[in-house]
Amino acid sequence: MPWITRGLSEGVVTTRYPARPDDYGELWRGAVSLVEQRRGPAVPDQVESDGTSSAADLAALCPTGAIGTTKARLHLDRGRCILCGRCVEARPDLFRFDPSPEVASIHRQGLVLGADVQEDEGALAQVRAELARRTRGLRRSVHIRHVDVGSDGSDEWEVKALGNPVYDIHRLGIFFTASPRHADILLATGVGSAGMVGPLRRTYESMPDPKVVIAAGTDATSGGLVHRTYATSGGIGDLLPVDVWVPGSPPSPFSLLHGILLALGLVTERGRSGNPEGGRAL
Repeated sequence: MPWITRGLSEGVVTTRYPARPDDYGELWRGAVSLVEQRRGPAVPDQVESDGTSSAADLAALCPTGAIGTTKARLHLDRGRCILCGRCVEARPDLFRFDPSPEVASIHRQGLVLGADVQEDEGALAQVRAELARRTRGLRRSVHIRHVDVGSDGSDEWEVKALGNPVYDIHRLGIFFTASPRHADILLATGVGSAGMVGPLRRTYESMPDPKVVIAAGTDATSGGLVHRTYATSGGIGDLLPVDVWVPGSPPSPFSLLHGILLALGLVTERGRSGNPEGGRAL
């Protein structure tokens, strides 16, 4: 049959991530970053010839308000970025695409780049230790309950892709379940529409402890284009305690996989653990 010869000719297409890096993850356009990522580029006082140098003009490049200034330096909130690329196209000297899909963070402020963003390492260490304590019992039986809380549908396509032969999340002992009573992880997508607040909270309350909440996609991390309205929240963080934030509109399957593995302590926020034994084995 044709699928047999095709399979033999193509060989194994399943990623080996996180045991080793994968070319699939490096081929996508990536998340937006600042050229000077640590402190953020300085914002010129004078408007240059292209007319887009002032802080107000730079902020106007982003339809979701992801670009701002602090102490005369730019900062970029990946949690608000919808990957439209307007800023990269207009000011490639200030913004660029970072091809790495490993963008998840265990705290919301970790999605903000530049502007001398200060992180309390002591507090972060406590968050990591608490998350590790709660997920220590999860080995080769990790179950995810996915809830769409008002998405545009794009996030769901990427979540579904985790089960295909390329990503094959089941190889890591991670499975999706229809029952919250069997779930260890609540994966929420969407803006948090008013009509779904009740079902989301009931799902969370029905899950056994310990449990983990992942906000997947820009809609879930910040509310996306609409932000807070009479019918939507400002993201899942307004409704539930979030453990892992995965930006992107939509996030790639690799970004979702990175966020899930980050919640389980198998990878770090800056990428994979370095080898199959670098994190806690499933």
